[in-house]
Amino acid sequence: MKPSILFIALLSAAPFAQADKVSDRAAELEPQVIEWRRHFHQYPELSNREFETAKYIEKYLRSLGLPVQTGVAKTGVVAVLDTGKPGPTIALRADMDGLPVPEQNELPFRSEAIGEYNGNEVPVMHACGHDTHMAMLMGAAKILTEMKSELTGKIKFVFQPAEEGAPAGEEGGAELMVKEGVMKDVDVIFGLHISSDTDVGVVEYRHGGIMAAVDPFKIVVRGKQAHGAYPWLSVDPITTAAQIVMGLQTIVSRELPLTEDAAVVTIGSIHGGNRSNIIPNEVELVGTIRTLNQDMRDQLHQAVHRKATSIAESMRAEAEVTLPLDYSYPVTYNDPALMDKMLPTLHRTAGEGKVKEVKAVTGAEDFSFFQQEVPGVYLFVGGKPLDLPREQAPAHHTPEFKIDEAGMKLGVELLTNLTLDYMKSEE
Repeated sequence: MKPSILFIALLSAAPFAQADKVSDRAAELEPQVIEWRRHFHQYPELSNREFETAKYIEKYLRSLGLPVQTGVAKTGVVAVLDTGKPGPTIALRADMDGLPVPEQNELPFRSEAIGEYNGNEVPVMHACGHDTHMAMLMGAAKILTEMKSELTGKIKFVFQPAEEGAPAGEEGGAELMVKEGVMKDVDVIFGLHISSDTDVGVVEYRHGGIMAAVDPFKIVVRGKQAHGAYPWLSVDPITTAAQIVMGLQTIVSRELPLTEDAAVVTIGSIHGGNRSNIIPNEVELVGTIRTLNQDMRDQLHQAVHRKATSIAESMRAEAEVTLPLDYSYPVTYNDPALMDKMLPTLHRTAGEGKVKEVKAVTGAEDFSFFQQEVPGVYLFVGGKPLDLPREQAPAHHTPEFKIDEAGMKLGVELLTNLTLDYMKSEE
């Protein structure tokens, strides 16, 4: 065999040998990853209140010999593995916060935690899988730290608070991390999300937008109060609000090019009045907009304001539109060139037949703020038992939410191999 051909053969074989090494180490670490996940699941904390969670992560990262920064974006934790050799800086991200959801299952490590949300005492649960995300990143940090002598550049392990949204009146999450400079020296970022309705062992990806932009909004409809027996004396904000709700639905169905991308306008809350025989002065509507490209996002913003104010005027009422209401996430956008570069890593890690291209979803992720700063890839990793029909899988953000812990091994491998392969590609 000619030397040049031998060199090429050895080079192409290297990633496969490396992947096998990572897979073996991930299998050895799997019981520990499960233990970490169960701890986080049993003791969840709400957004910007992840104090004990942060201490637990900090202690572990320091045990790996990594320099650790705490209090990032209030409760976030960031550690850096510096190889001392020139190369790219790669960020890996996991979110930390739980949700105000009462857990309803028979897990021996189910949450009984209580927190405060909007001034109310609420049960707290990891009802979206952030407990698994932290555990998987801790596993990847362990493997990568052990491989330090083989690496180049830097790896930044980002444990992010408040992905579900900061409490009212507070900043938080990825947006605040960006403001505080977490992405300042980063070249690329990788992240993943466990999926309760995707089979264990499967990884899902998409070029471009994979999750929607989210824009909460509020409409206050003001009229004139009157006795319910004499509605002609009123300017009825309730009937006006009802017409606004229905009118908003025609924006998506009649004004947007739905063959290009999906869009959603949802009203999730209506408040007005307190007695059956009193027409109130005002009604409040609170809703959300989900879009997958910026042009449709801009169009929807304008249309919501136009529909609400025009309908109110036609009813002799007034409508005040606040959009966005308190926070806003851009589209979670997988850089196409980076996605192409990392696709072989997905196939080699998960195996043929286990890598699936999916349509975008109208859920949202503030990982998108990181992707506005540098190219990034965000993936879905299967957490559904193979013998469970998809239609029976418990949904995210529900009291019944549950995942198969066997899915976390692939997550550890993906985070590790994406880092190693990107490093190799940049040498």
